[in-house]
Amino acid sequence: MTDPFDPISDGRIVYERVISGGVAIFRADVGYAIVGHTEPAIKRIYEAKQRSFSKPCGMFGSFAMFEEVIDIGERGRDFVRAVIFDNGLPLSIVAPFRSSHPLFRSVAPFVMANSSKAGTIDILMNAGPTHDEIARLALETSMPVFGSSANRSLTGSKFVFDDVESEVRAAGDLALDRGRCKYWNDQGLGSTIIDLHDFQPVRIGIAFSEIKTIAARAFGIDIPGQAKAA
Repeated sequence: MTDPFDPISDGRIVYERVISGGVAIFRADVGYAIVGHTEPAIKRIYEAKQRSFSKPCGMFGSFAMFEEVIDIGERGRDFVRAVIFDNGLPLSIVAPFRSSHPLFRSVAPFVMANSSKAGTIDILMNAGPTHDEIARLALETSMPVFGSSANRSLTGSKFVFDDVESEVRAAGDLALDRGRCKYWNDQGLGSTIIDLHDFQPVRIGIAFSEIKTIAARAFGIDIPGQAKAA
């Protein structure tokens, strides 16, 4: 089925709104997302989601961004490459990052503090064409986009726009209803998050069994079937 919307154009519209200080809601493959760049925008996202500030936002990224800012060995890089390129799956990773990289120069201290933890950052990759266009523009202009799933905290990801709570939708200066997300599921699972330092799951989510199999088959890595404590 052909998507009646232009996902690349959506990515550009979302990015422009976010970089100008707004909050945007858009469809990613792994669920509807809510994103911002500035301190007021990120504060609005936390308030709308009723999210604890102990839980950092994620950065919406790409493998090119990953290669530039993540400080990890070749094994971790090869693992990410195998998941997102060789197998075409979405993946979020947590890993040490280069905070002095030019990508972060435009980021307010509040946003940086609430988008990283103990010298690590979470990057979502390969989450659909709109997400990927946002990530491309972010790297090109050195103005990254941060956010989370568009839902009240702990209620699970939303895969249909109408399921996003009204309070969360109201936080968006731009909110794009683009139908059902690719990886919709009844459990409300978001992207799988893997800590590349020890290959422990931070969150077991979409395509976890496939990611676990890739790690074992191609790298001899046994990813546990239970997420580690936060």
